[in-house]
Amino acid sequence: MAFDINMIKRVYANMPERIEAARRILQKPLTLTEKILYTHLSAGTAEHVYERGNSYVDFAPDRVAMQDATAQMALLQFMQAGRPQAAVPSTVHCDHLINAKVGASKDLEFANTESKEVFDFLSSVSNKYGIGFWKPGAGIIHQVVLENYAFPGGMMIGTDSHTVNAGGLGMVAIGVGGADACDVMAGLPWELKFPKIIGIKLTGKLSGWASPKDVILKVAGILTVKGGTGAIVEYFGEGANAMSCTGKGTICNMGAEIGATTSTFGYDDSMERYLRSTGRADVADLANSVREHLTADAECYANPEMYFDQVIEINLTELEPYINGPFTPDLATPISKMKETAAAHGWPINIEVGLIGSCTNSSYEDISRAASLAKQVADKNLKTKAEFTITPGSELVRYTIERDGFIDTFNKIGATVFANACGPCIGMWTRMGAEKKEKNSIVHSFNRNFAARQDGNPNTHAFVASPEITTALAIAGRLDFNPLTDTLVNENGETVKLDEPTGLELPSKGFAAEDAGYQAPAEDGSSVIVAVSPTSSRLQLLAPFAAWEGSDLKGLKLLIKAKGKCTTDHISMAGPWLKFRGHLDNISNNMLIGAVNIFNEKTNSVKNQLTGSYDEVPHVQRAYKAEGIGSIVVGDENYGEGSSREHAAMEPRHLGVRVVLTKSFARIHETNLKKQGMLALTFADKADYDKIQEDDSIDLNGLMSFAPGKALELTLNHKDGSVDTIVCNHTYNEQQIEWFKAGGALNIIRKNVAQ
Repeated sequence: MAFDINMIKRVYANMPERIEAARRILQKPLTLTEKILYTHLSAGTAEHVYERGNSYVDFAPDRVAMQDATAQMALLQFMQAGRPQAAVPSTVHCDHLINAKVGASKDLEFANTESKEVFDFLSSVSNKYGIGFWKPGAGIIHQVVLENYAFPGGMMIGTDSHTVNAGGLGMVAIGVGGADACDVMAGLPWELKFPKIIGIKLTGKLSGWASPKDVILKVAGILTVKGGTGAIVEYFGEGANAMSCTGKGTICNMGAEIGATTSTFGYDDSMERYLRSTGRADVADLANSVREHLTADAECYANPEMYFDQVIEINLTELEPYINGPFTPDLATPISKMKETAAAHGWPINIEVGLIGSCTNSSYEDISRAASLAKQVADKNLKTKAEFTITPGSELVRYTIERDGFIDTFNKIGATVFANACGPCIGMWTRMGAEKKEKNSIVHSFNRNFAARQDGNPNTHAFVASPEITTALAIAGRLDFNPLTDTLVNENGETVKLDEPTGLELPSKGFAAEDAGYQAPAEDGSSVIVAVSPTSSRLQLLAPFAAWEGSDLKGLKLLIKAKGKCTTDHISMAGPWLKFRGHLDNISNNMLIGAVNIFNEKTNSVKNQLTGSYDEVPHVQRAYKAEGIGSIVVGDENYGEGSSREHAAMEPRHLGVRVVLTKSFARIHETNLKKQGMLALTFADKADYDKIQEDDSIDLNGLMSFAPGKALELTLNHKDGSVDTIVCNHTYNEQQIEWFKAGGALNIIRKNVAQ
């Protein structure tokens, strides 16, 4: 029987009535997105229309998922909420704290020693509060969720931006910060601005070298990293129906790279096959009983321009493979154009490493297709020119592909199989030689490729491609190799051509695993002790943030004016810093160390206005905090793009930053800032970004009448005695203003539970 089957039954039992009520209220056919959202209203049955892109709505998600790096802070916050047990089914997955260095066995052994304190904490706190716990080595959160928890028509939130992966099984699954997860686990509604809806119609059918990954790589090129912001992407059409469930998951997974709230697909035969193959025939049977409600009304797909805010059409029959990057996931290059594009940009042509797997592309289908190419190395007497690694997404997949001989095939070409964890995808990769900072190229089937993300080397040009193309480029060892047209010279000096990849959607002998790595929580966790040592460098109990002092903010110092792209990786780096995700003060030492200071074009070097000297960003901010001086961070467009990590909001809050002012925000980061009691503001006139000077003393005015839709003012007191006043917009609603006044949303939760 599937996990939480009674919860799924309740969702499906309510669905027909709630969808019909929404249809009456809206007086039109419904998209799948609307059906799922309107059936998950916190208030129950819809009573009025919510305006897309404008209305704030309270939802009741069905479940919560957390990965170990973000779960620490989420659960440390939940421990303050005062509840005896999580109010909805919730899980923790240990996948981020396992470094890829030698190989699966030794790397996992090292992680279990190095992070034992954290894993023990997560295990015990999960046991106490009724939360399912997946041990280190069990797999990556999103793959494990797809295999065990995702279900068509459901709604979930997760403390990782790639929670959206579950859209491959027809969910609305949304990445959030730990404070949002805390709310839902505490039994409170979860607030989201009702999203716009982008419809992507897929016609034709994939064949040859093209794969589902190429669909989202092309979409990223069309919409860019901001094009999906504030929207849910709903895929449909004959091309969608002809695609595997895990292929749909890949597309939804990387939808995070276009800024989309999430992406989803309507329920179809591929989802039913996947549910049955992963031991959830009971869920498949339930889904079949409400099948008409698990996809859009027919009129929406017949005339999409009438029901979606934007429509894009892609012919899969004509789609060629793409290679995206470097340094951004939306720089999309068709493989037929890569040779000339790489030459024009001077990108390093030699591929040093090819990496496949991760939460984005580690399905049985992905691995089997890559293995069909690896097998040709021996069959055609070739030699793999680049290093090659595989990161399985779960123990279920790893055990099954080993049983079916794929790992042996990869071993024969000298591949390294890393642990079932995030590893290189998130920077947990000890890559030999990366410290030399040499210019080089790698290609991977992951989702993100920001500078220094994978190996810490800002000169590594990371390119994103499908597992098939990644494998082919690793075999050839060149970025300008096109396996669709080009040939290779084998060890005998013969000219050979790689055959098109082949593979299986699902294992013919079914999935298997000796130990999937799941630990069920105690029936009654009241006696479970969750111990956190006061001398720990890894874990630190939280103290509530202070409430707003009730006045405007005067004499703020400019901490940094960030130039260009400033992602959550720039604000709070991953990699070696992951070990401090449960210790707010220690991890705050990485705050904004990756952001480029516009005044000196350097990272981690800002002016301390108290001394006039330059120092590391956290050092300067700690100096301001010691003197009781607040500060302001200024950013460019799409500030906070990338991961959902709330540490990027909690660290500035902890160290005394009061305001983050940008040209625009990425959705999750803006919400995270609000949850922590921060002021997230945007320039009313983006040109005012240029008015802010390095030595400014800044006053924020208007807080005494802080209200939705009412702008605030910043007074810039320049060193030369001149003054500029600029207008700042915000998106705070009444509830979010109360978060600010209380010093953070958690302070309100604690107060409400206590009552």
